[in-house]
Amino acid sequence: MEVRESSFKSLLDSTEDYIKTSVELFKLKTIDKATEKVSVVLSRVMAIFVFFMFLLMASIALGFWLGDLLGNFWYGFLVVAGFYGLIGIVLYYFTHNWFTKVIGNSIIKQAFKE
Repeated sequence: MEVRESSFKSLLDSTEDYIKTSVELFKLKTIDKATEKVSVVLSRVMAIFVFFMFLLMASIALGFWLGDLLGNFWYGFLVVAGFYGLIGIVLYYFTHNWFTKVIGNSIIKQAFKE
């Protein structure tokens, strides 16, 4: 009887250690995946931010340059704003569904990437 109790206790201790180790492994894998996802998102956000800052500065320079050519600075900025408005309308009507699919698929791929 003593042997059964000893082996049962040993089995119980081993099971407890296995569960603790499995939980710890799950935590570490979750932290690893979350860290990877956050770093990918942050690096992309930073790249997009830098690109938009470049675009903003180039647009301001173009607005001043066109304004100088047209004789009044606000004419240049009006032309640049109209250009961006036109591009925005065209992109919305022709690529809205495509962007939605591409961004959705990208998020899904990133979420389930091992």
